[in-house]
Amino acid sequence: MSDQQLEKMIGNLLRAGVLLSAAVVLAGGVWLLLDCGRERADYSRFQPPAASLRSPARVAAGLAHPNPPDLIQFGLLLLIAIPVTRVILCLIAFSFERDPMYAVMTLIVLAVLAYSLAIPHG
Repeated sequence: MSDQQLEKMIGNLLRAGVLLSAAVVLAGGVWLLLDCGRERADYSRFQPPAASLRSPARVAAGLAHPNPPDLIQFGLLLLIAIPVTRVILCLIAFSFERDPMYAVMTLIVLAVLAYSLAIPHG
């Protein structure tokens, strides 16, 4: 695989991923507005997101019987997954090209990404 082919494949992956994510978030937003767009918003006190929206596994499980917040959160998870997928694709490409230096550096980047996504935040 040439560098130009790899760049084109990564560009297509990024474009398709962002468009898919935007479509999912937009669909969830429209659904949310249709469901409760006429209700008056109460900003007098902070309400944290539901526990089902705080974990990727719970968001994925919520897609069995989706509601608008689940769909929006899933779209955001797709958006987060795009750079991770790009790094994985680069790792595969560098491995096929037998380029150990770039493969190891990409593996380190992937490990840092995985660690930062795995540690609990708040």
